[in-house]
Amino acid sequence: MSSLSSTFSQLQSRGEKALVTYFTVGDPNVEDAAEIMEALEEGGADVIEAGLPFSDPIGDGPTIQASSQRALDRGVTPLVVLEQIKKAKVSVPVVVMGYANTAYRIGWNRFAEMLKEAGASGALLVDLTPEEAEDWAAAAAAHGIDRIFLVAPTSSEERIAAAVRLGSGFVYAVSRLGVTGAGTQAPPEVVDMITKIKRHTDLPVCAGFGISQPDHMEMVCRSADGGVVGSSIVQMLHQVWNHGQGKPQVVSYLRSLKEAAK
Repeated sequence: MSSLSSTFSQLQSRGEKALVTYFTVGDPNVEDAAEIMEALEEGGADVIEAGLPFSDPIGDGPTIQASSQRALDRGVTPLVVLEQIKKAKVSVPVVVMGYANTAYRIGWNRFAEMLKEAGASGALLVDLTPEEAEDWAAAAAAHGIDRIFLVAPTSSEERIAAAVRLGSGFVYAVSRLGVTGAGTQAPPEVVDMITKIKRHTDLPVCAGFGISQPDHMEMVCRSADGGVVGSSIVQMLHQVWNHGQGKPQVVSYLRSLKEAAK
């Protein structure tokens, strides 16, 4: 059983849903990345998505795009990201989230091997569709790396079936059309989409895009196995982290989200 599978199994046994947290490695600075991961776990994160900065993050909104550019300007590379993951003293699974071009240039097999060496549990390559992911899925599986795929409101039944066939760990349900970003409300239609995905798989389904408040988390967790929070965390880190001085505020915010994940 992978660490992601074990985590979701334990959560289910306790009657809890998962708080999945995203941050961009290297923003607000590189040196604190490991400490930020530790703060995310302290705040209640069950899974940490560590963002690989990319020059053209087409699936991300302005908040994460800006954080990615700031990290790139600081010289953050995939190797730097993996070094920080290896350095972090966390017990929860870490999923590397990025874009396919990064992994393709390194090589599918070598990228999977590097993730394993760093202690990552899985990877989500935002723009890699299941129809084009056979080679990546095989390389990742060979190294024990879970493969997480996005399923959008517009995904066909065939694409959902392909995503769950090649995927493992959990399925990332995109709660709305468009790009990432903190929303004022989570779209209620996400419930129908989660039900649709669950007809195809027993894998846990976590919903993301637009989740930034406890009531958003509570709503999606009525049908999903967890909620993914990204842009609001990235924005908070940028505004208040200040080399750890803002850690209590970050931890308190995360605890409010975890409390709602039922």
